[in-house]
Amino acid sequence: MKKITATLLTLALAGTLAACGGEQSPATNSQPAADNSQAVSDSAAASGSVTTLGSTSMNDVMNYLAEGFREVNGNVTVTVEGGGSSAGVEAALTGTADIGLASRALDADEEAQGLVGTTLALDGIAIIVHGDNPVGDLTLEQIAQIYTGQITNWSQVGGNDAEIALMGREDGSGTRDGFESITETEDQCDYDQELTSTGAVIEAVRSNPQAIGYASLSAVEGEEGIVAITVGGVACTEATILDGTYAIQRPFVLVTKSDAQLTPAAQAFFDWATSDQANELITAAGAVPVAE
Repeated sequence: MKKITATLLTLALAGTLAACGGEQSPATNSQPAADNSQAVSDSAAASGSVTTLGSTSMNDVMNYLAEGFREVNGNVTVTVEGGGSSAGVEAALTGTADIGLASRALDADEEAQGLVGTTLALDGIAIIVHGDNPVGDLTLEQIAQIYTGQITNWSQVGGNDAEIALMGREDGSGTRDGFESITETEDQCDYDQELTSTGAVIEAVRSNPQAIGYASLSAVEGEEGIVAITVGGVACTEATILDGTYAIQRPFVLVTKSDAQLTPAAQAFFDWATSDQANELITAAGAVPVAE
């Protein structure tokens, strides 16, 4: 799962377009299309604009899909806006965006308000340390103990005698929500720095030999000066995310309302993005597609 060059993106788009064909009647709800031909037919017939808003962790995937869909249908423009998962949920609820973006599953209260979450892809949250840190593996329990202050020195987990510096994301971040929910550390983490972007977390860890942080796998691959350690002996890779053996992973979710019909353009994009027509682009963007 690496960020690709423009050449690879062109190849991915070519593979996607080569599979297009068929005619079906338009979909009428915010659920994935029943088959690929329906997704492609709807894509070709639609026109207009589609606004997606929410998790910044989904930016790479959504930008690849927006560009890919433009190649499928130049009459539809898809915009991608950030703001965090909570903003994405709110946008879907209030209708200020066609499709909300959340890098976490919806909770029971959100579902009770009529929101529907459709998993677009899976994303692994890598645990990162400075490149000179001798600690190469931690258990999920040890990670939780570090972030809640029960373990405060690297020597307690086989490392150097140095205080641990805790780096994390700001409140409302989907990455933080995913990390804390999986490690069961909600409202218990004692961060040294709460940073507003994945890039800032990576830079903070790279510049501090005592630091530990978390970030999406797609964002840390190829980065120098940091190491993504194994968790319970399992590396964070595309294969271990897909087979479920890597513990710290989360869904990338498209959020819609069950009682509000999407516009034809938004429905066509939704159907295409959640079909296997989009799998190559999702993979190219660094996430793991789930459509078969």
